[in-house]
Amino acid sequence: MGNRAVITTKERRLGVYLHWNGGRDSVEAFLAYCDLRGFRPPDSDEYGWARLCQVVANFMGADGLSVGISRYTTDRGMDPGDNGIYVIEGWRIAGRVYPYAGFEEQDAYPLREMLLEIDRAQPEGQRLGGYLAAREVPVSEVRLGDLVYFREVGGRYVAHEVVGFGEPGKVVNGRDVGGRPYVAMYDGYMPASENCNNYVLGDTARLG
Repeated sequence: MGNRAVITTKERRLGVYLHWNGGRDSVEAFLAYCDLRGFRPPDSDEYGWARLCQVVANFMGADGLSVGISRYTTDRGMDPGDNGIYVIEGWRIAGRVYPYAGFEEQDAYPLREMLLEIDRAQPEGQRLGGYLAAREVPVSEVRLGDLVYFREVGGRYVAHEVVGFGEPGKVVNGRDVGGRPYVAMYDGYMPASENCNNYVLGDTARLG
């Protein structure tokens, strides 16, 4: 018994077996969490499989069956029943091989709640922490002195204070940063305003 599933890519070279939490709501959350951590996906880097298994195994724990990985054979040969096979592209589900006619996708766990549960199961030094609970606002609403989350090199999100805004028409490293808020995350041999990595470049920001 279980809530089984297999995750593979379009190339179908490897498959990750989940004995539990194989419903679409759980699988989408595992994938979204890996994306938030900045992991490279399995279809572009073999290390992506290891990172996915790491996140899922931390969540499930070490008791009994949890996660397996094997060479992919055929859809029929790999079908575990229950939730069938998920075909991913990047960190999203791009295709499905359903286990039986009339199958309905599981939709019991809200994504935000699942992400928080997954995060709590990771080693303390690797958690996303307050980032997941932070309020997301349009970048136009960010003000001087606000704390804005940035993903640092190790994959953690840390809140940094907004210390200024790019001057109108300002270009840094080929990016138009005019009017965009910036922090002093990288500040030293050059002013913070001259490092593109200090700017909020997306359409939204998460406030600490």
